[in-house]
Amino acid sequence: MPISLPPNVAETIAGSFGKRGAEWLAALPGMVEKLCAAWELELAGDSFGGGTHSWVAPVRRRDGSLAVLKVPVVDEENYGEPTGLYCYGGDGAVRLFEFDPGTGAMLLEWARPGTELLYQPGFPSLEGRPENIARVEQACGLYRRLQREPVAAPVGFPELPTAAGMVAGWEGMFLEPEDGVAEVIPARLLGRAAERCGELAVPDGPLLVVNRDTHLGNIVAAEREPWLLIDPKAYLGEAAFDAGFLIMIQVQSDPAPDHARAVVERTAAGLAVRADRARAWAFMRSMEEIVWAVEDEGPEDLRLHLAVATALV
Repeated sequence: MPISLPPNVAETIAGSFGKRGAEWLAALPGMVEKLCAAWELELAGDSFGGGTHSWVAPVRRRDGSLAVLKVPVVDEENYGEPTGLYCYGGDGAVRLFEFDPGTGAMLLEWARPGTELLYQPGFPSLEGRPENIARVEQACGLYRRLQREPVAAPVGFPELPTAAGMVAGWEGMFLEPEDGVAEVIPARLLGRAAERCGELAVPDGPLLVVNRDTHLGNIVAAEREPWLLIDPKAYLGEAAFDAGFLIMIQVQSDPAPDHARAVVERTAAGLAVRADRARAWAFMRSMEEIVWAVEDEGPEDLRLHLAVATALV
C-alpha cells in the first residue's frame, strides 16, 4: 500500500520545518517500511487526517489485531508523548505497544470509533460555549485522573519536558521582549507577564505528568473505555498546569472579564486546583499565543489572544 499524507499535513510539515521537514517527508516511506518489518505489521488502510505533523495509519499486527502506527516529526511539544503514554499505562489513555527512539514512532492502541469529545475548528475554540460546559467538566475529570507521579521509563525513552522550562522561555519572551512584540502588547500585560513568570517558576505542589494541550479534541470515544486520551503533549509540572490551555480556549468564545472569571472558577474546581494558579497559567498561555500570532503575522489571531489575555489579567 502506498505511503501518503493528507495534503494539509504535508504542507504544514514542509512549511513549519523547512529543510528538516522536506527530508522527513522524503524519508517517510522508508521509515514506515522498516518499522513494519521490525514490528511485523501490515498496513490496513489509508493514513488518518486531522493531524498537523505526524503520519498516522491503521495497521494489522502479527496476531491479527488492529493498531495504529504513528510516525511524528518530533518537536518540543510532542517530544514527551511516548513517555507520557508509558506512565499512563493505558489508564485513561490509549496503550503504547512499541516505541522506536530513532524515529519517535509509536505503535498504539486504536481507539474506535474515535469520535472527538468536541470537534476542534481551530481558534476561536468551542469549549467555552454554554452548551459544552458538561463536556468540559467530563474532560476535567479525565485530565485529573491522568495526573500522576512519573515512573521510570525504559532506556531510550525521552525525559519529559518541564513546565519550568516553559516559564524560563516566557521570561525570555516578556522580560526583554523583541521590538515587534513590545509594539503590540500593552505595558500592563507585559508587566503582569513578568509577575506571573516569577510566581509560576516555583511549582505549587508535587511534579506530576501533566498536559500542554488540554483540548477536547484529544479525547475520543473508544471500546475499552467510553473515552480515552490520544496525542498527549506530556510535561512534568504542577497540577494547575493542565488548566492553562483549557481555560484559555474556553475564554476565546467570550473574552470578557466576567466570562473569564466563571471559566477559571469552574475549570479550577473541575481539576481540583487553586483558581489563582489556574488563572496564572491560562494568562501566560494566552500571552504565548500573542507572540506566535506576531511571528505568524496573523492579525485576527492577534486580536483574539490580546482580548483573552486582557480578560484574564
